[in-house]
Amino acid sequence: MCGRFYLDAEPSDLIEYFSVRLMLLSDREWRPRYNIAPSQDVVIVRDTADGRELVPARWGLVPHWSKEEKPKYSTINARAETLAEKPTYRDSFKRRRCLFPASGFYEWKHVNDQKMPYLIRMPKGELMAFAGLWDRWDKDGKRFDSCSIIVTSANTIMQAIHDRMPVILNPENYTDWLKSDNQDETFLKSMLVPYAGRLDIYPVSHHVNNPKNDDPSCTEKVR
Repeated sequence: MCGRFYLDAEPSDLIEYFSVRLMLLSDREWRPRYNIAPSQDVVIVRDTADGRELVPARWGLVPHWSKEEKPKYSTINARAETLAEKPTYRDSFKRRRCLFPASGFYEWKHVNDQKMPYLIRMPKGELMAFAGLWDRWDKDGKRFDSCSIIVTSANTIMQAIHDRMPVILNPENYTDWLKSDNQDETFLKSMLVPYAGRLDIYPVSHHVNNPKNDDPSCTEKVR
């Protein structure tokens, strides 16, 4: 699955990399995040008639038809294999897809009855993007956007740590994934596969276990 990630890129880098035309966050509001956890606000990239925008959204999708603003079960991850059939994600999969900008993500491996945290990122620390879904909840005078990361089976290098991983999209697929008028389910699902490129994976300290710890030491390699 994917329950923790980090993003330490500069706003200018995100705007350039994702070809963003509108960023609904000021430079004052922006800060590097080294330990992003469920239910917190994240930034997502989505498409509009006026181009791509970078906007905040709550991590943990709440479908627009939900009577409650908090889901009864975890919606931080949507399984690639079943999202087209699940009522919570079905509508968003058709027309409200997004990207999660990330510098890397964390996963925990069971080692001698303990969980050892690992950081997974691109070999040179480049930006990556997870495939995601978003929705807007608007009831009783309260309105917010929320989102889920799509997960799939682990690739070969990740299998030593966990059997699932976020869908890391290839940059050439960003446009097709974001286009709301693209409703070819077979084509869309063809993108939701384990990442085939290289990834760096290394152990980090248990400092990252506590989501209150949000500083660069979360990403430091330990021996």
